[in-house]
Amino acid sequence: MVETVSLVLSCIFFLVSYFVGSAFYSLWWKPKALEKLLNRQGFRGNAYRILYGDSKEEKEAFKKAWSRPMDQLSHRIAPRIMPFVYQTIERYGKSSLIWPGPVPRVVVLHPNMVKEVLADRSGQFKKPPSNPLTRILATGVAVLNGKEWASRRKIVNSAFHLEKLKEMVPSFLTSCSDLVKKWDGLAGSGGYCEVDVWTEFQALTGDVISRTAFGSSFEDGKRIFQLQNEQAKLAIEAARSPYIPGFRFIPTTKNKRRWLLDDRIKSMVRAIIDRKSETLQTEGSSNSDDLLTILLELSRDKKNKISINDVIEECKLFYLAGQETTASLLTWTLVLLSMHPSWQHRARDEALRVCRKDVPDLECINQLKIVPMILYEVLRLYPSIVSLTRRTENEIKLGEFTFPGGVDLLLPVILIHHDSECWGEDAEEFNPERFSNGISKAAAKDGRSVFYPFGWGPRTCLGQNFAMIQAKMALTLILQRFSFELSPSYSHAPYTVITLQPLHGAHIILHRL
Repeated sequence: MVETVSLVLSCIFFLVSYFVGSAFYSLWWKPKALEKLLNRQGFRGNAYRILYGDSKEEKEAFKKAWSRPMDQLSHRIAPRIMPFVYQTIERYGKSSLIWPGPVPRVVVLHPNMVKEVLADRSGQFKKPPSNPLTRILATGVAVLNGKEWASRRKIVNSAFHLEKLKEMVPSFLTSCSDLVKKWDGLAGSGGYCEVDVWTEFQALTGDVISRTAFGSSFEDGKRIFQLQNEQAKLAIEAARSPYIPGFRFIPTTKNKRRWLLDDRIKSMVRAIIDRKSETLQTEGSSNSDDLLTILLELSRDKKNKISINDVIEECKLFYLAGQETTASLLTWTLVLLSMHPSWQHRARDEALRVCRKDVPDLECINQLKIVPMILYEVLRLYPSIVSLTRRTENEIKLGEFTFPGGVDLLLPVILIHHDSECWGEDAEEFNPERFSNGISKAAAKDGRSVFYPFGWGPRTCLGQNFAMIQAKMALTLILQRFSFELSPSYSHAPYTVITLQPLHGAHIILHRL
């Protein structure tokens, strides 16, 4: 009996010692060792504090920055969008270091270094593992690494080939036409109306995704979008707080809400999948090229390592990313064209000259020059995704620095897009003319390597062409039928959830032409 008790106590002592030692290594020894290595190379920031790092200060910086709208209709939004990073750079310089938790995060601003990180094909710079409380939002191709990522990207990419995008154009037109008809009805006999274009464009892009990716109407996906929006806010809140291992299993009020949202979203997506599967079984091989059909047919092939759960995650990801990014682009485009009416007039003149008042098709929008220039400039000043992060797998040399494994590299897209060294003294002004000779010649230097609205390199956003075609088509239809201006109730307050959004909506007054 005594020996048994002694053995049990020894095992308990060993386990406690192991976990205490592991915690000490992960939460103190390793971060301090990495901090010392980075400090030696000139990276400066607040000293590491156990577990929390800079997370409390970062949360306070966001809270203060977003507590009120901007005083002016200015495009100098970077200090508001990434306040703590901006303040750190102001204090410590461009070679800055921040601590969102126990993993150091180095701010990378040099264009050539950013380009090298994004161009990586060897797997030296990986997508960092996400907080389990944020991973619940969506996994899929966007968060995978290595061979699994390469295989999945190849599968999903097949849904975005140019020929398939051409086949989606009628669905784009149906959704966009329905929107302008709705606005025309709201304008009524007075010929004008006020709308919140942020909510309107969320509905539009949601309808497009539902039709093109799943072969259904917006009503089927509407509830999914609403639940994902709530889920995204909870995910971002979790991402801005240090994660304690095992915390996700504790039934707190917010965790229980996260679990409930995840279950509901998965069950709704599975219902859509089941209906599609029944259709495929009844009709045999489908001629449909929507994303869901492609994924389902590939999941039946044992050569493709994609399960139904993988299909669900890809659908969740496309619902989330496809809706938010394009809605953000269109919203800020109307806001900026309202702020800069001369460019609105130029864009409308081009739309009416090239497409007349006909329903725009792919051939028509491909002839537009000013409209794409405007969209690119909006993406520069108001990128939908404001930053990217990669993690070093092993020790690697980047520029003049050598980074050890286990360091996060923060690529602050919005700071690079607003950098006067890259874009000239008018970097924070709306000037679509800079894109008149294409993206590669837009910046003051290193053109293409300082413009990252859809990422860059092998992990460039798969839906880039999907989003741009949709945006061009929607904007052309709107320009043909309406002029628009900011409502007196508009508050300029950009902020981020997953994408860059207007905190108080985007209220625009539309005038029927």
